[in-house]
Amino acid sequence: MICLAGPKGVIRKMCQELFHIGSFPIRAWGVALTLSFFIGLWLLKYEARALRLDYDKLFNLGFLASFLGIIGARLAFVAFHWSDFASDPLKIINPFGANGQFGIAGMNLYGGIILAVIVGLWYMHRRKMAMFDYADAIVVALAFGKFIARIGCFLNGCCFGKPTDSFLGVVFPADSPAGWAFPETAIHPTQLYASGFGLLLFFILRGVNRRRSFSGQTFALYFMFEAVFRFFLEFVRDYEPEMIFGLGGITWNQIIAVAFFIFGASLYLLRNRRAPGTGI
Repeated sequence: MICLAGPKGVIRKMCQELFHIGSFPIRAWGVALTLSFFIGLWLLKYEARALRLDYDKLFNLGFLASFLGIIGARLAFVAFHWSDFASDPLKIINPFGANGQFGIAGMNLYGGIILAVIVGLWYMHRRKMAMFDYADAIVVALAFGKFIARIGCFLNGCCFGKPTDSFLGVVFPADSPAGWAFPETAIHPTQLYASGFGLLLFFILRGVNRRRSFSGQTFALYFMFEAVFRFFLEFVRDYEPEMIFGLGGITWNQIIAVAFFIFGASLYLLRNRRAPGTGI
């Protein structure tokens, strides 16, 4: 399927399906997620070199974090939308949709990060790895993965923003989730905002790893930068009622973002008091 763009930010045709293998569609979001996984693992070798880490251990950790990230993201989405799954819990893992499409739709990024961090830290502790050195390396790949994955979200037309009169507004076609929600209406391309931020964050964290003052610095900064960006992005992103916490439209993701910032800032202060490069 070809992507066609019209004037004034109007997208005529989405790239939800890139091509078919027989009757099996290859979807843009799945391709982007797969690319983010493999490129992220490949990028880890450069962080291993910069931080003098064992690449085999780092690769295994990255693979584990990626796998857990997908599981956590799915479980978080299900938790926030349990009413959609209560009558048929098999839909949580069933890739065959009622409309004949193949794939599991619906994930929450923060759920994936939380599960990956908790299990990843436990994994490193059990294997007596220098956990904060390895964590500093992992978040660089995670930032780049976000850059690629959110492009997939844009091509799919999901994770979209609210209506806007800004020159940045994009009109999505009717055959996309964004087009169903806001037909013939310019909305914020929040997927591209997130993608661009992911790329910027990748370069920032990569630079920090090569000039860091203490182990855990890059890991802590990831949570702080991500939290600030996501908190403000939420004001222009559209959500279903299940994701609204209340208090003037504050979302659950904003609540989590605040927790992420507190975690990152606390970790930064605690690690900064220790001797540089301890890796503990």
